Amino acid sequence: MDMAEQFDVVVIGGGPGGYAAAIRCAQKGATVALAEKDQMGGTCLNRGCIPSKALLGSAHFLTLAKHAPLMGLEIADVRPNWSKMQARKDAIVAGFRKGVTGLVQSNRIKIFTGRAIVSAQGKVRIEAVGGIQEIACKNIILATGSVPVEIPIFPFDGQTIISSTEALSLPTIPASMVIIGGGVIGCELACVFAAVGAKVTIVEALPQILPNEDEWVGKLMAKELKKLGIETMVAQKVTGVTASDGSANMSLESGQTLQAEKVLVAVGRRAFCDPETVQSLGLEMNGPVIKVNQKMETNVPGVYAIGDAVGTTYLAHGAFSEAEVAAANATGGNETMHDYDLIPRAVYTFPEVASVGKTEKKCAALGLDVTVGSAPFRSNGRSVAHNENVGEIRAIRDKTSNKIVGVTMVGATVTEMLAAARALIGSTEPITEVCFAHPTVSEVLKEAWEDAFGISLHVPPKR
Repeated sequence: MDMAEQFDVVVIGGGPGGYAAAIRCAQKGATVALAEKDQMGGTCLNRGCIPSKALLGSAHFLTLAKHAPLMGLEIADVRPNWSKMQARKDAIVAGFRKGVTGLVQSNRIKIFTGRAIVSAQGKVRIEAVGGIQEIACKNIILATGSVPVEIPIFPFDGQTIISSTEALSLPTIPASMVIIGGGVIGCELACVFAAVGAKVTIVEALPQILPNEDEWVGKLMAKELKKLGIETMVAQKVTGVTASDGSANMSLESGQTLQAEKVLVAVGRRAFCDPETVQSLGLEMNGPVIKVNQKMETNVPGVYAIGDAVGTTYLAHGAFSEAEVAAANATGGNETMHDYDLIPRAVYTFPEVASVGKTEKKCAALGLDVTVGSAPFRSNGRSVAHNENVGEIRAIRDKTSNKIVGVTMVGATVTEMLAAARALIGSTEPITEVCFAHPTVSEVLKEAWEDAFGISLHVPPKR
């Protein structure tokens, strides 16, 4: 029997967490193999972040074009070409997939395509179309991702009752769509389909859309989505869906009924790890989630897990951060994940939502005595000039420590200010010494920060 090929580290899963961990391990001098059963880039690149942002980019451009008269411009006959939007999205995804694959290979990482199963500690079996291959290793990093959550009483049929995967590649624009779930995925895809002409309704079981954010965010976004023609129904549960003849009828707990051409179930994602791997290693699990400590170690020595598979953030950049820790430890280091509140949260709706650190409701739950500084976009010169003046920024200061502990932003381009907002967390001084260019949208962040300390130049004093 041939000797199994030996590696220092085998990474299972080629999504953001997996390929980042593989590259970091290789940079530290390890011999690395990366196994991916589907397409390089994982959910993020192929069925999530990138394709959704490509469609949102087209939808946002379309929305701005419709506002041309307000800008003193005349643009005739602005309408979507869905097939071209889809082709553009597919080309962007293909380009990045090729780029990621080349990047991994340039780091001398061997890529295996196929289902990878950890058959025993230090042994990985690759089941590919061309046959079965076994490789050996010292350490394993599981980056096996997640799948859309399915509601058992009305499972996906791929045609009428769909997940985000099908929604991103619909062949035509549906006349109507009900989105079950008002979280990040539901709200973003609502913006896409409303912009191109679908009648969109969001049904959310909790009292607000974007329930992980503060109440003011949910209220403001519901108001703004309504301007796009999106109806939001909160504190409502869908109790049943029947699909026939290309449409669906939904019954709500309240007794109301809804009808739509498509039902998009966007109630979140569920961690995934191959059951055979779980069983053969004896991995400790928390339901579908792989249990790990702050070093991203599982209960099995030499086996690490990161990203959606560990259920911490379900964010690509969260997986990147965990990949840094796992890769360091798998190559002899000693690093830990720290405060998950500091992983930024971004929603690419119209307008955008971005937050980092603690929310106001989390501060209340922790019993923190806080003051909240705020500044609106309506008085920001560049925001008004660009006709994107909706929203505000809030900065939360813990009165006891005198530190900024959280920032939440709603407005155009706020996701691009997350790194700056993260830099505020833990600060104890207002930023009077930092000179912000004028006019820039980022000045609103400075005003909110200063207002948290009671010294904003452009926000009127609180009475």
